[in-house]
Amino acid sequence: MANTKTYATGSKLYLFSIVLVAVCGGLLFGYDTAVISGAEKGLQAYFLGAKDFVYTDVIHGITSSSALLGCIIGSALSGICAGRLGRRKSLFIAGILFLLSALGSYAPEFLFFEKGNPNFNLLLMFNFYRIIGGIGVGLASAVCPMYIAEVAPSDIRGTLVSWNQFAIIFGQLVVYFVNFMILGEHTNPIIEKTAENLYVVLPTSDAWTISTGWRYMFVSEAFVAAAFTILCLFIPESPRFLALIGKDKKAFNVLAHINGSAKAQVILQEIKGTTEVKSERLFSFGVMVIFVGIMLSVFQQAVGINAVLYYAPRIFESMGMGNPMVQTVIMGVVNISFTLVAVFTVEKLGRKPLLIWGSLGMALGAIGVAISNLVAVPPLFPVICIMVYSASFMFSWGPICWVLISEIFPNTIRSAAVAIAVAFQWIFNFIVSSTFVPMYNMELGDMGSKFGHMFAYALYGVICIVAAWFVYSLVPETKGKTLEDMTALWRKRDKKASSKSTPISANN
Repeated sequence: MANTKTYATGSKLYLFSIVLVAVCGGLLFGYDTAVISGAEKGLQAYFLGAKDFVYTDVIHGITSSSALLGCIIGSALSGICAGRLGRRKSLFIAGILFLLSALGSYAPEFLFFEKGNPNFNLLLMFNFYRIIGGIGVGLASAVCPMYIAEVAPSDIRGTLVSWNQFAIIFGQLVVYFVNFMILGEHTNPIIEKTAENLYVVLPTSDAWTISTGWRYMFVSEAFVAAAFTILCLFIPESPRFLALIGKDKKAFNVLAHINGSAKAQVILQEIKGTTEVKSERLFSFGVMVIFVGIMLSVFQQAVGINAVLYYAPRIFESMGMGNPMVQTVIMGVVNISFTLVAVFTVEKLGRKPLLIWGSLGMALGAIGVAISNLVAVPPLFPVICIMVYSASFMFSWGPICWVLISEIFPNTIRSAAVAIAVAFQWIFNFIVSSTFVPMYNMELGDMGSKFGHMFAYALYGVICIVAAWFVYSLVPETKGKTLEDMTALWRKRDKKASSKSTPISANN
């Protein structure tokens, strides 16, 4: 058993350094999910050259989104990994998976296939490596905010967890820039449709982009993944996890280094007070805590943000804007700016006000876009509405959902509960992303496709209003509370729910 160490005061530098490592997991989360945006056209052209099968739109859609399957698997497994192996080892495993995916996506032929010979088996191997990376994303998406929440003092916990969301958005912007630099003076292949679901690559297409460019884009992630994996070896295990498995002295050492010895002793006693009962039954604190966690994840996706982010160029083009990429870049800058708003206000304003005002702001923006498809307005109006919608998400549901998921669950069920909540997030990400295009393109009578445009955003606007009501009615405010306070809060609610038949309000 390790000896206890004494610290007169805690070290903010130590805290920020270990949080920075976990935040790098968020950056890889954003990097891995967005890298396909620059590589997919070269990848499509490469497999269109296969002789043993026809590379269709459907196959390309599956290939482009196969990492999402891994995300669902990884998030579902995160509870087992974090609960049995610990938070630090889970982050290390995620780093290994990121690294393997980057290297394997770069050279899926490794050991088994001939390079430069696209075929169906090679396609399967490529998708295998992308799914591995998705499992890493799923693990990181659950464990990174969990780890940060468990090492952070309660007065700055929300701010530090919010930096993880900033890192996700920043990782997406970084990979857009990296893809642009890799492409350089080369050009994307020219692909033309010749028949129903059949495409050809024109001979004038840039051969380097088809054979090599997409490979460099995927392997660029390997450098960040390797650094993250190595750094995970030097950070401590979460003190909450250490206390759960009976390693109190190690837990005290970590807490003391962060908070100072005197405060660490108090925090450790509070933690031990919540872990005396070793029950890890998921519903030990009632159904409502699990329901709230799941619905936070569901609403974060059901408000439709990923449909807007994934298809922003298509949306701006349908609005008659000149160069849709310009508006997309502007929206990216707006997104990262308003994520910082959450980072710097979450501890002052609280979690619930940001979520409620963000939901209402999103509803206003979405309904504004819906109205613009019913009446004649300048093209700038729906663009501004989409910016309002996106900005409102970035200071609310984007970061604050992760903050709440990382902190509302009691210590003894946190790893399993977070895994379930995050799995629902990825499932609804897939549902929203896969239904947006057909819903957006629905036609009705004289309105034509404008009906689909109107319906999609009107639906998202209504969901945003329901989300605001949900937060107001059922979500507890966690600002300034310790993670151990959550145990008492949910135990108290469960007792009230058992003794009364009326719903319990979260407004107090």
